[in-house]
Amino acid sequence: MDKETIRFSRKDSAQFFRTLNKRVNHYFSENKIKKTGNWKLHFKTIVMFSVFLMPYFLMLTLDLPFWGYVLLSITMGVGMAGVGMNVMHDGNHGSYSTKKWVNKLMGGSIYILAGNVYNWQVQHNVLHHTFTNIHEHDEDMEAGRVLRFSEHAEWKKHHKFQHFYSIFLYGLLTFNWAITTDFQQMYRYMKRKLSYGKLPNPVINWSTLVITKLIYVTVWIVLPLIFVEIPWWQVLLGFFIMHYVAGVILSVVFQLAHIVDHAETPLPDENGTMENTWAIHQLSTTVNFGTKNRIVNWFTGGLNHQVEHHIFPNISHIHYTKISKIVKQTAKEFNLPYHEYKTTRKAIISHFKHLKELGKNPALQYQ
Repeated sequence: MDKETIRFSRKDSAQFFRTLNKRVNHYFSENKIKKTGNWKLHFKTIVMFSVFLMPYFLMLTLDLPFWGYVLLSITMGVGMAGVGMNVMHDGNHGSYSTKKWVNKLMGGSIYILAGNVYNWQVQHNVLHHTFTNIHEHDEDMEAGRVLRFSEHAEWKKHHKFQHFYSIFLYGLLTFNWAITTDFQQMYRYMKRKLSYGKLPNPVINWSTLVITKLIYVTVWIVLPLIFVEIPWWQVLLGFFIMHYVAGVILSVVFQLAHIVDHAETPLPDENGTMENTWAIHQLSTTVNFGTKNRIVNWFTGGLNHQVEHHIFPNISHIHYTKISKIVKQTAKEFNLPYHEYKTTRKAIISHFKHLKELGKNPALQYQ
């Protein structure tokens, strides 16, 4: 079935989303605040970029012992994930600012994270946010044959160990962006003529990809090789450590919101129609975690408020804590699910238990 054939049900006699949307809009109008970011997000942007880039400049200018370079590489990985979740994410959703050029600038920060704006917007904004947790439609659920994230995916013998080895693969997320994934995605998306907005000119799109990759390699590998008096293998090791730390953080945050016990993975009927409306589908396929933890709220860019983010992706994450009360209450009134884990620890446990269940041979389970 082609991805374009998926349709969501229009049957919502209770008008859940209309009621919820009205209440959320009333919250912003009553409090006279904008749905985009404010000084809190701007301050966080400075902090995240500082954590990400300051260690890089220290590496270029200071003579440090090997362990110092390792610590700075780890710090850059933390900052890299922080920029991705807090700045790039809001920018590419158009929720960072009311000004389009600011959103474009902040969304463009993905280029220094080894990614590509076009690919990310298609995979995340179009495929993931539209077809959330739908097998073979939401590419964020796809992990090739290495990991099995859905009961609808083909089972392989090695999957029975995935709850052990998965965490080691999670760290390769952004590293794969840097070397292979972006080229494969752009070829696939351009061939299918997918886009978030106007379809870009193929020549300009491919040129942008190649040029930004060359600049990226120059900044993160060539310049350190020139200015830092350490062996080449230490430069490459630091580069890998930075990506690995960022990859683990970003992957785990995503998995806790979608690859857990409570998150459903529904399929369309034979006509390509989903059982629920789009908004109700988001409630059944997304899960919140650790929303009372201020550190988790602050660092993850509100991605622990996944329910609110999926229903209102164009609202900045700094407002999710407030509007979550409205979403939760409205879902309760309409007798709809609102999934959440009280702590991040419980969500992590659920994720790996879920991976263990998905790793079991389906043929044996249903005998």
